Amino acid sequence: ADTGAVLQGDCTLTVLIRGVQRGLSSPRSPCHFSNASGQVQLRYLERFIYDRTEIVRFDSARDRFEALTPLGEPTVKRWNSCKEELQRARATMDLFCWFCYTTSFSATPFFYFKPVVTVSPTKDDPLSPRTLLLCTAASFYPREIKIHWLKNGRRATEGVLYGEELHNGDWTYQIQVMLEDTPQRGDVYACQVEHASLKTPLIVRWGREIKRRTSASARSKVWTGVTGALLGMVYLAVGLSLYLRSKKGKGALEGTLGGRYVWL
Repeated sequence: ADTGAVLQGDCTLTVLIRGVQRGLSSPRSPCHFSNASGQVQLRYLERFIYDRTEIVRFDSARDRFEALTPLGEPTVKRWNSCKEELQRARATMDLFCWFCYTTSFSATPFFYFKPVVTVSPTKDDPLSPRTLLLCTAASFYPREIKIHWLKNGRRATEGVLYGEELHNGDWTYQIQVMLEDTPQRGDVYACQVEHASLKTPLIVRWGREIKRRTSASARSKVWTGVTGALLGMVYLAVGLSLYLRSKKGKGALEGTLGGRYVWL
């Protein structure tokens, strides 16, 4: 690459300002950047429009608000005397302009967002013949990321399906990686994520859930069998008791009749 090349660019941001007067809006806040002098130069302009006319502007080169029409003079006087308003405009420039520059030309991002990683099955029963495991990495920046599935500590190569990286609508991204496999009791699955925001790879495991859910399933089957056996014993005891009572009553009746009457 030609290191002497001049890089220039623009970004536009729509800014929502709290407490702005009715009818006053800021539809365009461009950021201009270049490295013409060998150093990165940024300039942020926050433009406020009223009735299609720009009346107030914040210029980072002057580090203050400026009135472009007499109508904007009261607003400029109030905002320039407000430290919070000046700090807000400066912070917007620092974050927005540097972000535009780093995402456009710089190889080193200005900031990072760590991925939020979750692992979940797409089927409720892990003992089914085929189970789909889903690893989701969300809210990360920059875009570059590496995701691998591990089975018992080894990288899985079969049954792995990579989804498309999706933009969240802000500056972050998300992606899903699926693994289709037949888990057995004792298998340990993990999703390994490598990203510039992480010093070491992030590993999120799912294997323990297989053991817990397998044990729970086994216990459920045992309790079902025990309950069935107990109910069977209860019914047997009730039936035997009724049978013995009926036999005893019949014998007593025959003895009474035999003592009082002569059978013909």
